[in-house]
Amino acid sequence: MKYWLLKSEPDVFSFDDLKKRPKKTEPWNGVRNYQVRNMMRDDMKVGDLGFLYHSSCPEPGVAGVIRIVSEGKPDPTQFDDKSEYYDKGSKKEEPRWLLMDVAWEADLKKFVSLTELREEPRLMDLLILRRGNRLSITEMTKRDFDLICKMGGK
Repeated sequence: MKYWLLKSEPDVFSFDDLKKRPKKTEPWNGVRNYQVRNMMRDDMKVGDLGFLYHSSCPEPGVAGVIRIVSEGKPDPTQFDDKSEYYDKGSKKEEPRWLLMDVAWEADLKKFVSLTELREEPRLMDLLILRRGNRLSITEMTKRDFDLICKMGGK
């Protein structure tokens, strides 16, 4: 099993939005980065756990626990010319972009802010804390996952 941190702007899609979805599941679409696409294709597996991290907001941080519930599959938004994620260069027979379904797994008792993450010396290697990291999905260790769960009261 691997552990992941998935970033989303809460005004676009939040952890609470995920909890309100049917079956508390949502396709993680709109990824337009080759490195992240390759992680979805090669590394992320059904059953992996992660966090939904709220970014680009007044208080960024870890909002809750999610589970990967599908393998990577073609993202239909790449073929929809009315979608903001449309990619005219992507072909149905050779899709460029993938998505996977994520599901709500558990609430944390407490939101874990970016400030708290930065103040915890044992998390100094967490990719989200590295300057210049702009990836929407990053891998994390089980030790870091467990520590953040503990920080969130779980």
